[in-house]
Amino acid sequence: MDIDRNRYFMFGVILFLLGLQFRLVDSFVLNESSTKALHKFSQRASIASNDAASNVYMQVASPKKSLRPPNWVGFILLTVGGVMSLHAMVLPKKGP
Repeated sequence: MDIDRNRYFMFGVILFLLGLQFRLVDSFVLNESSTKALHKFSQRASIASNDAASNVYMQVASPKKSLRPPNWVGFILLTVGGVMSLHAMVLPKKGP
């Protein structure tokens, strides 16, 4: 797949809008199935959180995990998306 001017511009716009969302939203709340999948993944990755109370809580209750992304993630995505979109405007148009 050849990346031409339009795809480059659209990828920049998507990154810009994603960065805008990261800047405007304070935290993201995952649903129950995503929280359980994240717990299973983190349980395999680290040995420190293998206590019985957290395992029972994850199996019985329907917990919801809240994620707070750092501020710099939004700024980085805004910057990269803006630069890519502006750079796509100066790329040559695809010939006939």
